[in-house]
Amino acid sequence: GPKFATKFSDKINLGARKQARPMSNVIPTVRLDDADRDRAVKSLKDACIHHGFFYLDGHGIDTEFLSQVMLQSKKFFDLPLSNKLLIKDVVLNRGYTAFEEETLDPNVQTKGDTKEGFYVGKHVAEDSPEYNPAKLKGPQPWPSPETCSDFDCTLFKGTMERYFQEASHVAFRLVQLLALSIGVDEHYFDEAFEDPMAVIRLLHYSKEQSIPDDGVYACGAHSDYGMITLLLTDQNPGLQIYTKNGEWINVPPRPDLFVVNLGDMLERWTNGLFRSTKHRVLTSTDSERYSIPFFYEPAFDTEVACLDVCCSDDNPAKWKPTTSGKHLLDKYKQTHSDFEPDDD
Repeated sequence: GPKFATKFSDKINLGARKQARPMSNVIPTVRLDDADRDRAVKSLKDACIHHGFFYLDGHGIDTEFLSQVMLQSKKFFDLPLSNKLLIKDVVLNRGYTAFEEETLDPNVQTKGDTKEGFYVGKHVAEDSPEYNPAKLKGPQPWPSPETCSDFDCTLFKGTMERYFQEASHVAFRLVQLLALSIGVDEHYFDEAFEDPMAVIRLLHYSKEQSIPDDGVYACGAHSDYGMITLLLTDQNPGLQIYTKNGEWINVPPRPDLFVVNLGDMLERWTNGLFRSTKHRVLTSTDSERYSIPFFYEPAFDTEVACLDVCCSDDNPAKWKPTTSGKHLLDKYKQTHSDFEPDDD
């Protein structure tokens, strides 16, 4: 229960203090619905500068619905592998990805991540004027009665589509708060997120023991590629972040709160003021772990270059300008063995 969790984290903290580490074990918490907007902006800014990770409370999504999202994810992964393999699109990087298909830290890992996944993005029909596989815009593959018997396809699809909408709404509000914390107008990024690259990723980690010395990771060390990630997790630990002091610390699961981290696009926009923090997942043989990141990224063609408020003669731009889509495609090519982009 919670008492044990507190004691356990106290133990970790005491251990940390004994070794003279100034790092507290826990990342800060930001309230999205804080009535005192200035306080919310300040707490967000501190979290972004010092950690690049925080818990998000006051997000307004019904907690029973979040449990349903986790349950539907688990039910999907319980399907036979032969069924799951039918539900994928390697051009759009949607649908199912098998165990070890992704290798997030190729220089260090001796095998792929010990996780399987399912990508859910915005559905764009093939006859739609928006259809453009080269920009990852196309149909979402879903389980169907033909591919998955004894599985409530309609409930699964409805749950994920609703979650996509609700998570998008939370992420958009958070981006507006981020704008204020950077010191630009609240609506500065609105246009870049009118048609965001947004994707839910259902993840299931096996019970395989992570052995970093042997290059075996549940999820290799990486930073996220976009603007922000909203992460839902079950009660199993495993997530670790790489601190400014160069050490890995655990981020304990907190029920009903999101764990939010910043991505590369936000780090580039702020010229490194806000941190896109490296993170990884280590699992033990105790239990399988389920988590659901929601990746929220600027529209494909958004140019991402240092904001005027974040660079100066003394502090010139650290990165060349890029576009959101190019950065994402480059990263997918480096990490996904199945990905076959439409380069036409």
